[in-house]
Amino acid sequence: MIFKRNNCKTIICAALLALSCASLFAQAQVIVGAARFDKYKKLLQNKRVAIAANATSIIVDAGGGAVHDLDFLLSKKINVVKVFAPEHGFRGKGEAGETIANDVDQKTGVPIYSIYGKSLRPSPELLADVDVFVYDIQDVGARFYTYISAMHYIMEACAQNDIHLVIFDRPNPNIDCVAGPIRDERYKSYVSLDPIPTIYGMTAGELAQMINGQGWLEGGVKCKLTVIPVKNYTRKTRYVLPVAPSPNLPSHRAVRFYPFLCLFEATVVSEGRGTEEPFSAIGYPDESFGQYVFTPRDIPGMATNPKHEGKPCYGLDLTGEPLYGLENSAAAGSLELAKPDGIFTLKHFIDFAKKFGGAKNMVDQKAGLARLWGNDKLIEQIDSGMSEEEIRATWLPDVEKFLRDRKPYLLYK
Repeated sequence: MIFKRNNCKTIICAALLALSCASLFAQAQVIVGAARFDKYKKLLQNKRVAIAANATSIIVDAGGGAVHDLDFLLSKKINVVKVFAPEHGFRGKGEAGETIANDVDQKTGVPIYSIYGKSLRPSPELLADVDVFVYDIQDVGARFYTYISAMHYIMEACAQNDIHLVIFDRPNPNIDCVAGPIRDERYKSYVSLDPIPTIYGMTAGELAQMINGQGWLEGGVKCKLTVIPVKNYTRKTRYVLPVAPSPNLPSHRAVRFYPFLCLFEATVVSEGRGTEEPFSAIGYPDESFGQYVFTPRDIPGMATNPKHEGKPCYGLDLTGEPLYGLENSAAAGSLELAKPDGIFTLKHFIDFAKKFGGAKNMVDQKAGLARLWGNDKLIEQIDSGMSEEEIRATWLPDVEKFLRDRKPYLLYK
């Protein structure tokens, strides 16, 4: 499936033409947890149910039509008493970092409560009339993508209020890579809550089991957890999201490049926000930075006051760069530990840092970069002349330990 834009809004559309017949068939057979009603109906029937959901919480049928979880559960006579909305809101209209307000779903009348505003977690008062909590939000496999932080806090709230949490699992489009440093405890934040690599190669359900099993919830509490797994899915399955997971990830390429291009958000370099191809281009208002030119602009629902708004930015168009890992049938199923030619690379970050005469001159939010990267070493490593391979070697031992630790929690072999 692919993403198209109509008046800058993401819509569900036809199958991706670039997919091989075999890959398309494999994806068509994938059944997300939310669609497996028989697997969870007994857990929800005659219960008061809360659901954490957004625009990605959909079930796509064989004909390409889609129904939202909330509508589906209500049609099955499940008593959904409230919705909790993460970053970007329940219908996915909020921009990155935009505070989400409480609301009421106009279609169903179900109240919506924000967990990306004054509070980042459901309060005990809001959970007083809840028996079961359902989490179903599409992740992209990067530690700083805040949907998994929302899941972490929901797990804590459920554990502290003795509520059963049911996760409708979904594929991870970046499941074929594990890369980047384990988050340092000093840089624990909402964009780095758990001690995992930058890209961790797990579905949300698998990660939730690891969070529970490793005692990462506050006070070491355990959440009563049930994961409804994806059917017909393995770590060899190439999966293209049927709907954009957030406004600035409108394409499969953006989803694949986001884990390494997101680091540019802590710099003076534009990562393409304010264009139709965010996270598929990088540039700076200086002609010496490259031949490709783009001009960030205000796009309602995607970018308000983007970096370098109205200024021509010169740099790289990444829409023609090849996609590796599961995009390459010869490599399908291999676990890539951040090879320079894999889906995760520091090449562009290092190259642009050199153009500035050092990463210290390019990064204007040092604390922000440390939160994204998980430690404060990257600027020093680059400016000392370390190659990508040498930087990668500094995190590999920790990543290898992480791979061993996560094995008991994997659902897809």
